[in-house]
Amino acid sequence: MAITDNQKKRIPRRIAQAVIGSLKGGVVPRIGLPYITVGRKAEIDALLADVDIIQEGGASFRFIVGRYGSGKSFLLQTIRNYVMDRNFVVMDADLSPERKLTGTKGQGLATYRELIGNLATKTKPEGGALSLVLDRWISGIQMQVQAEIAQAAAGTYATDPSSPEFSAKVREKIRTVVNSVSGLVHGFDFARLLTLYFEAWHSQDDDQKAKVLKWFRGEYPNRTEAKQDLGVNVIITDEDWYDYLKLFACFFRQAGYQGLLIFIDELVNIYKIPNSIARSNNYEKILTMYNDALQGKAHYIGTIMSGTPQCVEDTRRGIYSYEALRSRLQEGKFSQEGARDMLAPVIRLEPLSPEEMLVLTEKLTDMHAGLYNYQSHVTTEDRVTFIRMEYSRVGADSHITPREIIRDYIELLDILVQHPEKKVSDLLGSDEFSYTAPETAQTAAGSEGAEDEFATFTL
Repeated sequence: MAITDNQKKRIPRRIAQAVIGSLKGGVVPRIGLPYITVGRKAEIDALLADVDIIQEGGASFRFIVGRYGSGKSFLLQTIRNYVMDRNFVVMDADLSPERKLTGTKGQGLATYRELIGNLATKTKPEGGALSLVLDRWISGIQMQVQAEIAQAAAGTYATDPSSPEFSAKVREKIRTVVNSVSGLVHGFDFARLLTLYFEAWHSQDDDQKAKVLKWFRGEYPNRTEAKQDLGVNVIITDEDWYDYLKLFACFFRQAGYQGLLIFIDELVNIYKIPNSIARSNNYEKILTMYNDALQGKAHYIGTIMSGTPQCVEDTRRGIYSYEALRSRLQEGKFSQEGARDMLAPVIRLEPLSPEEMLVLTEKLTDMHAGLYNYQSHVTTEDRVTFIRMEYSRVGADSHITPREIIRDYIELLDILVQHPEKKVSDLLGSDEFSYTAPETAQTAAGSEGAEDEFATFTL
């Protein structure tokens, strides 16, 4: 299959490199996802409906459940990129042994710090955008004041940013925004910190700005140090960090953004906590966040958590071991494979179909050829054979994941470009790969379901 000039221009090589390299390494690329997205329409539509609710002042909370390599992280990254384009602020964090939702050694605060560190916007998608957001907020208010003065024809003297009249009007606008959050939980101190940041920005006091940012990032170890530096007697702690995320969400809206979306992956690290009390404390934190969203206590904020079926459904250690959550999240009587309720709190990822994987291999073939500047000779028949053999593995109907198939396929393309004398049929028929062939005795007994699935999978 030849790569046209238009295709090469459409996918910049740096993006193609990031996508191909990430997928071969088994991780989700941060950029270039629209070029390779296939399937998941129902799941994406459901999550985008939540985005509309958040934009209108509501809140949402969802769980994405799927096996390792099933596409959870890919779906989260797709939604992340989409909402950033719609002028949302996003935060994301992976839970780990050091990062939980709460803990006796500050693990909850560590998660908050990770989320704040990964705060991203459309103009700074790689993260670390907190200071950018605050500076944009102040600049936006200055522009509003200038526009109001110009419209009222109040005279040119007041449009000078250094004039006392202009500064007074800006401070009045700042107070309006600050007062809008001061009535919320911890809002008074949060508002005071916003005011301190503006004053430091106005006086070009970079040291004071750094101290305020340090406080917002949850990096003050104790109240005494915060009191000495900023005059506030509170700090963000393991117990109340989520309250400050709700404050940030309301502030971001006032600062000109549409809202805040939070992505928390690797829930399995809560499932792995050996102490039952510590696990229950984390599940109680999830319950609090869930109730806040659904009971209207939070605004302009959405949370999406993802994990494996086991870490959610295990009634001994998983989320369902916490009865208050199980009764809220468990599927009803009518949900079944192929007919899931996408409006439910838990979205279970169905496996991608062979047809969808075939479309994905076509996209990867074109991208790979454009990246390495060669004319691909991989035909549709070759790709069909590859997909058929992958899905014919023993247990493929329940265990094979898109991650495995993608890695195999990119390896196939890499070998072909490095060894042009090789043909696809040579590699698919090699001893290393032929064990997946449906006609072998090893797979014949276990591939009946896969063969049925391919009954209509024709060229």
